Amino acid sequence: MDKYKFTYQDIHRTVRSLAERVTAAGYETDVIVAIGSGGFIPARMLRTYIDRPILTVGVAYYDKDNKPTKNPRKVQWIEEAERELKGRRILLVDEVDDSRATLEYCVRELMSHGPATIAVAVLHNKLKEKRGAMPKEVALYLAGLDIEDKWVAYPWDAKDIDAHDVAAAADRATGHGAPVVAS
Repeated sequence: MDKYKFTYQDIHRTVRSLAERVTAAGYETDVIVAIGSGGFIPARMLRTYIDRPILTVGVAYYDKDNKPTKNPRKVQWIEEAERELKGRRILLVDEVDDSRATLEYCVRELMSHGPATIAVAVLHNKLKEKRGAMPKEVALYLAGLDIEDKWVAYPWDAKDIDAHDVAAAADRATGHGAPVVAS
């Protein structure tokens, strides 16, 4: 299967670029909300540049065989969400905008708690027709990279990080690797 293999260095550069673009857009977030589990690491990395607290939500859209389910569903949600989110400027973070169903679901759920605004930041946006739609309430949408519709192998999913990095370097050397954000 043809896939992208991103290294931690790739992700770090992409997150830095996203943080710079959030700042350049003038979006001042009060809280980062990470969609688990893919958004946990990018959200923590964003916190290095955008020093705000992180809250997490767990949403499942894929089953145990990595097949999409009919609808996303909550696995974990923010305790006392009303108090934590009401009137706040939220930066919602995930690793990939694949079908957009999870992002749409999360934005709609978060909006029900009365935030001031919501922005969305994803590492990678797959260039394909989306099942979900970005709600009009989203003040800002940023993707670190637009990529083809291929499977993405993230470094945090690798059982052997050294082998993962070697494979990523080999793919790049042959011109089949993941696009990289310029440093």
